[in-house]
Amino acid sequence: MDSTTRENIVAELRLLLVKGNAHISFEEACADIPLPLLTKTVPNLPYSIWQLVEHIRIDQRDVLEFCRNPAYVSPKWPDAYWPAPVAAVDAARWEATLKQIRNDRDQFIALLEDSAQDLFALFPHGTGQTLFREALLIADHNSYHTGQILLVRRLLQDWK
Repeated sequence: MDSTTRENIVAELRLLLVKGNAHISFEEACADIPLPLLTKTVPNLPYSIWQLVEHIRIDQRDVLEFCRNPAYVSPKWPDAYWPAPVAAVDAARWEATLKQIRNDRDQFIALLEDSAQDLFALFPHGTGQTLFREALLIADHNSYHTGQILLVRRLLQDWK
């Protein structure tokens, strides 16, 4: 693949991971949520906003580590990917989680931007994964749960 094609693919993946393209971005969905609402649940929905955001953090970190470390061992599914409910989350913990998600996303984008990385080469330690596929996986997974965050906010009447 020529370098222009690769650069165009990476630019589109970066936009997908950061901006969301056809939907609200993760940052927009998580902006200005009152702290007391983070751990509230809605009847018949299993997760709070906090749990959804923590799940995104855990899963995205798992994919990042898988892509950059052949010796990495993923957490046990599904238990280690979903945090238990908590009574409250303070501002420092919330901001630390949001920061970790941004940092891990930026590190993943740096992998994509590294011209030494073949976007379509199979990971020798995987079962058919490529860096391109993992980028799509993160984008798909995060957008799915970002939609859930927005839905929970609306059901909690915190979104206009």
